Amino acid sequence: MLVIPALDLHGGQCVRLRNARYEKESAYFADPVAMAKLWRVMNAKVLHLIDLDAAGAIGPMVPGNDRPRDNRAEIHAVAEALDIPVQLGGGIRSEADVEAALEAGVYRVIFGPVTPATKDEALAAVRRFGPNRVTLSIDPDRAPVDDPPTFAAELEAGGARRIVYTDVDRSEGRTRLRIDRTRAVADALTRARVTVAGGVSGYPDLLALQSIEPSGVDSVVVGRALYENAFPCQRFWCWQRPQDVDLSRFSTARLALRGDA
Repeated sequence: MLVIPALDLHGGQCVRLRNARYEKESAYFADPVAMAKLWRVMNAKVLHLIDLDAAGAIGPMVPGNDRPRDNRAEIHAVAEALDIPVQLGGGIRSEADVEAALEAGVYRVIFGPVTPATKDEALAAVRRFGPNRVTLSIDPDRAPVDDPPTFAAELEAGGARRIVYTDVDRSEGRTRLRIDRTRAVADALTRARVTVAGGVSGYPDLLALQSIEPSGVDSVVVGRALYENAFPCQRFWCWQRPQDVDLSRFSTARLALRGDA
């Protein structure tokens, strides 16, 4: 099970989003490139980057401007700084959006959330750019579909080879993975694989996801829980001498040669 750290961009900063509201004090790093590099030092194999401004999840941060802030410069900088794939989501709703994101330097784009109304355009993007470069997201809470497993199978039949699936119970003031529904989506697929996004708050959730790995759930995007050190193993991942990390000259290869990575 591949654990993929999430980095949410808002106003050019790495933030956390609680209940779809931006809280100024929740910015983790003013410089998202620095945060991305730290995740790489902690052995991230893929980075999940979400442009909250483009997604329209929250209001703009540009004074006197009613348009969302343009984070393309930060997205390009993050992609250029890392030696691992960066997958970008948020506001990807057309082939033109996919093309612009790929031109910004990211390796993979997450289209959606996809609905029956946007299915044809999403699959057109998969065919044009390839299933390795375009993945499709399903989020029944944000973009309802009648039957997520059946819909996922339709996307697979149209050429999709990875589904980013979000299905989280946010009742009673906490978030919980809907494991049975997630398994049903994975079981409906024969070739495509599933990345779960959202709902992981600690180690028990990872164990629950691992139990359905045979169904085709092979990766999970984790945000807040990683930032808040919810996993005991993080103490072993952390850089032991942070004062030695020159983020302006980051190189995973150089660190590996020194035996420090």
